Amino acid sequence: MTDQTIIQFNKIIELASDIFKRKTKDYGTAWRALRLPSVTDQIFIKAKRIRSIQDKGTQKIEDSIDHEFIGIINYCLIALIQSELGIPALSPDTEKINGNELELSQDQLNKLYKKHFTNTRELLLKKNHDYDEAWKDIRVSSITDIILVKLLRIKQIEHNKGKTVVSEGIESNYQDIINYAVFALIKLKDT
Repeated sequence: MTDQTIIQFNKIIELASDIFKRKTKDYGTAWRALRLPSVTDQIFIKAKRIRSIQDKGTQKIEDSIDHEFIGIINYCLIALIQSELGIPALSPDTEKINGNELELSQDQLNKLYKKHFTNTRELLLKKNHDYDEAWKDIRVSSITDIILVKLLRIKQIEHNKGKTVVSEGIESNYQDIINYAVFALIKLKDT
């Protein structure tokens, strides 16, 4: 992988992280109440919107495709964090989940976010080595389709209660989706 790709990856993750931190200031970590299939559905909605805009060539809501890809990155990171921490059971007081596990400190959240994007970047380095940055030769619309396929795979694995026979698990698919979203953003900036 070229140094340029690493620089571009880091800049995109820095932007996504900044948005994530600002939204956390607005909303806290209310997303901790989401079960993984709900997070998957949030990502699916964003990917479907991107594909719809690509197919129609127009949009009626101002949020850009770039913004949606960043949302995909952040929701995938939320999914990875939720996978690690587990989904808290809701108590009768919805502001408290299992003794206030709903809210994570900013420090704890920053560490988890960094851990998961670092692991994802390591996966990207390995795959880019083997695939020789093949993503540079595919269209953004194809990247969108690949993301949708990976989401459909995740949904099937979720239906199978996380069990796979020979396939990689849910976390690997979330990591792949992050990397494809980064690739799409790099390509969109380069055009």
